[in-house]
Amino acid sequence: MGYKNEAEIKQALGIEAWRNISKDKMIRFAAMMPDMDTEVALKIVEQFPVFKDFAMDAVDAMEKAHESTLSANKQSQEHVHRAFQEIREILKGELGKGDLSWEEKKFLIEQIQETGKLEFQKDSENRQFLDGMLKKVLVSAGAAVALGVVFVGGKLMAESKDSPEGSL
Repeated sequence: MGYKNEAEIKQALGIEAWRNISKDKMIRFAAMMPDMDTEVALKIVEQFPVFKDFAMDAVDAMEKAHESTLSANKQSQEHVHRAFQEIREILKGELGKGDLSWEEKKFLIEQIQETGKLEFQKDSENRQFLDGMLKKVLVSAGAAVALGVVFVGGKLMAESKDSPEGSL
């Protein structure tokens, strides 16, 4: 175990008292928990009456950021698809004119095909983006769950040491 007492942990976090710990320092504290003596970690966490609230706020903030990103992405995708559709409509209108040479018709058809390829490419990029976002959310949610497991597991371990059954 790297940290044996509260003073070492406060020093590592650069704080003087637990009551004014910032969210950033709370996250650092959570990351340090595996390196702490279990009893010391539990004593510290008990001093945070808002520990659960902090964890819930962190998860809520991640969820809102994710929803905001997805919403902005959806609007952007709709705009791109609408723009490609408008370009194709213009090209089809030009193609419908009867006085075009074969070269002009060929050029317009190639442009219509190119917009289809570009739109497909943009859609593929978007799928990769969404896949990356999903992975980030899953990692963040996993970290929040792991933090809860560390907290609850540490508390259960401490309680089992105190119980008569724990000393068997």
